Amino acid sequence: MDFLTNLSEGWQFFIQIVVVLICLFYGAKKGGIALGLLGGIGILMLVFVFHIQPGKPAIDVMLTILAVVVASATLQASGGLDVMLQIAERILRKNPKFLTILAPFVTCFLTMLCGTGHVVYTIMPIIYDIAIKNGIRPERPMAAASISSQMGIIASPVSVAVVSLTALLLNTSHKLAGFDGYINLLQITIPSTFAGVLCVGIFSWFRGKDLDKDEVFQEKLKDLEFKKYVYGESKTLLGVKLAKSNWIAMWIFIAAIFSVAIIGIFDDLKPNWGQKMVYQAHIDNTVEWTLSGGNKATVDLKKLTSNIKDHSNEIIAVPQKDKLGNPSYNYISMVSIIQMFMLLAGALIIIFAKTDVKKISSNEIFKSGMVALVAVFGISWMADTMFAVHTPMMKALFGDIVKEYPWTYALMLLLISKFVNSQAAAISAFVPLSLGIGVEPSVIIAFAAACYGYYILPTYPSDLATIQFDRSGTTRIGKFVINHSFILPGLIGVITSCVAGYFIAMMAGYL
Repeated sequence: MDFLTNLSEGWQFFIQIVVVLICLFYGAKKGGIALGLLGGIGILMLVFVFHIQPGKPAIDVMLTILAVVVASATLQASGGLDVMLQIAERILRKNPKFLTILAPFVTCFLTMLCGTGHVVYTIMPIIYDIAIKNGIRPERPMAAASISSQMGIIASPVSVAVVSLTALLLNTSHKLAGFDGYINLLQITIPSTFAGVLCVGIFSWFRGKDLDKDEVFQEKLKDLEFKKYVYGESKTLLGVKLAKSNWIAMWIFIAAIFSVAIIGIFDDLKPNWGQKMVYQAHIDNTVEWTLSGGNKATVDLKKLTSNIKDHSNEIIAVPQKDKLGNPSYNYISMVSIIQMFMLLAGALIIIFAKTDVKKISSNEIFKSGMVALVAVFGISWMADTMFAVHTPMMKALFGDIVKEYPWTYALMLLLISKFVNSQAAAISAFVPLSLGIGVEPSVIIAFAAACYGYYILPTYPSDLATIQFDRSGTTRIGKFVINHSFILPGLIGVITSCVAGYFIAMMAGYL
């Protein structure tokens, strides 16, 4: 295999990107946990065939996924999720005329609370029942609700995508001035997501023919069996008396999310370990060498030609200050805070909500979360290994293009999201590369919504499930596959969110 390592960097990069894409495409085709496992083949080939030093998997991100998923799965096992769904149903049934506008916001908000779009499965039969019983074309609210449930991921305080993006932006060497992470990101993504969801609802209100004017649907209704199937029995949680423990579980979970948000806003509530210090060594009284990061130091070989101990006259500690001149402290990271409070939420739900612990690891949220964990593990490790070694070349080739045309970053992220069928996996794979080639963190924040692109083809579980829940057949996959019920709401929602995010980031002073 020596002939591969003797090739030019350009050819090595081309062959390696083919290997990576094959792993991504085949893993996405197989679905589920295969996407992360195929990353293992990619990383093995890169290391043993091309002799590339292995990179680092996103450990902080993976641990946060674990904590969030366990807390959300515990909420579902305790029955707390049923309380949220019951409240959502009351809102929808009370305002059936505005179903097409309200349903997307309801599913988006449920995703924001739970951190996963898979909660849409439970509310979708209710949306269908309200639509069909009120003469509303089910495609309108159902397709919009499915799309909006996934759009809510990048606006969720406990989603894998938000945690991943926050960790990557905070750990980059080129930090954005005034950006402290978690809360600052949500200040951009929440309003931009709501803007996108609103446009999805408005568009959906007018799409397709009304049921009483749809010739194809009216013809099918002449079949009494079909009519009975379409209008079948109602699906409802109304009238179901939920146990007090279910309500306790819901309030514990919401309190944990609220606590994380409050701590993120007020630095005084965060534990800290003293003021940040920068250690400076004066060498021969001529060259100043700055050591940052507390007691750790990194030697700049371009400035030093020998051991610092042989030439240091003195080392002094300089207290650091922020832009306003206030002391800058070593605060605990928001990633750690999220992990702590999610574990705390799960523990309190088990203690106070009479939760059957055996149900936690067997429900849908836990299973889908573990799939996401493995996907991020395999993909982030493979991507970091490959792109780290080629970052200088890619920066020279694409850095200027992305800087001049920032929308190209959003387009690439959108396509990668479709390949991997995961917002968190797309962020873990593409954001580190983008930061490495010089994409400004402000652009990454502004176009955060572009991490949702797997509506382009109707292969995602929530979209396929929505088609099955719509017994009227109005939510469908078209003759050419690409012309399905979700493509236009998805494009409208994501594009609107990206445009809104760009202007909000500009108003926030990031751009």
